[in-house]
Amino acid sequence: MRKVIAYFIKFPVAVNVVIAAFVIFGIFGIRSMKSSFFPLVESRIITISAIYPGASPQEIEEGVVLKIEDNLKGLVGIDRVTSVSQESAGSVVVEIEKGQDIDVLLGEVKNAVDRVPSFPTGMEPLVVEKTENVRETINFAISGKNLPLKTLKSIARGIENDLRAMDGISQVTITGYPDEEIEIAVREKDLLAYGITFQEVAQAVSQENILVTGGNIKTSQEEYLIRANGRSYEASGLSNLIVRSNPNGKIIRLREVADVRDRFSETPNASYYNGDLSVNIAISNTNDEDLISSADKIKGYIEDFNLNNDNVQLSVLSDSSITLNQRTQLLAENAAIGMLLVLVFLSIFLNTRLAFWVAAGLPISFLGMFIFATFFNVTINVLSLFGMIIVI
Repeated sequence: MRKVIAYFIKFPVAVNVVIAAFVIFGIFGIRSMKSSFFPLVESRIITISAIYPGASPQEIEEGVVLKIEDNLKGLVGIDRVTSVSQESAGSVVVEIEKGQDIDVLLGEVKNAVDRVPSFPTGMEPLVVEKTENVRETINFAISGKNLPLKTLKSIARGIENDLRAMDGISQVTITGYPDEEIEIAVREKDLLAYGITFQEVAQAVSQENILVTGGNIKTSQEEYLIRANGRSYEASGLSNLIVRSNPNGKIIRLREVADVRDRFSETPNASYYNGDLSVNIAISNTNDEDLISSADKIKGYIEDFNLNNDNVQLSVLSDSSITLNQRTQLLAENAAIGMLLVLVFLSIFLNTRLAFWVAAGLPISFLGMFIFATFFNVTINVLSLFGMIIVI
């Protein structure tokens, strides 16, 4: 240390060069640092999800979960495997060891699942995915006076598309309404009048409400794709479905024997804001996204939306960037007070020039810290800001 001090005393220009380098690269470092509510943690979880409608937990355990667990045995890099079997569904959670590449293990887990010789008939395809670590950025409600839930859902879908089009926003979740369904309520008297059975109606719906590709036909100049597009996503289209065609040419459609209407599934869940029905939208950020910049974009969008719409409004329910900005402001205030105290008290007992350089060492040290923080993937979060405040 004495040699370093002696060198800088002998060559004072070198000190100025080091200070200038700390300032320049420190500013670049702090501008390149991402912000997050908590420190970033790489995901170490791989989830295997299975959907088997109508199956009991025992059937899920014996027919799906145990087969997957047997094939996962012996894979290098896996720390722990846990599973849950319940009615109509099951999941296997694979936790990898620290230091392992989760993308490599994800491929090996998929290969192990593919090696299972057979799964029960009627089970949906397995979903093998890496669980991303996401943290909520901002949550807001969509509400309006006397607006039906279907209208709120339509508005929410449009807002979701607008938000996903913004750079740095990928995790958007909509809650507050149940799933939509098409209800077909068959009228018994009409079935008897036309001589149609309930099974005939069900068969007509399952066989005609389809979307099937039938190959292609090539000619010398063109190529034709053959498709049977009879799928309907609304009750108005499904009501015209043909249930029976009689030999005399009379066609019996679904609306003649049943009431077909769009509706939400039967669930008591509902969201309200200030006494009005509402739909909530939550935006989260991943490890690659910046919390403060995402929150600023969303708040700007909310402000523009409220200015352009009177019957429906967006209201912020929670905002993680507020806490982060408040702690950043507290850090800046403490730094200013600390520099002022050092400058005043050292000026009393020492000369002002020495007091100035001691006070200047505080921001220069922090700028040097920001240079190294970028290399260690440190973010501006509540814990790192708290540490900086303690240091000051």
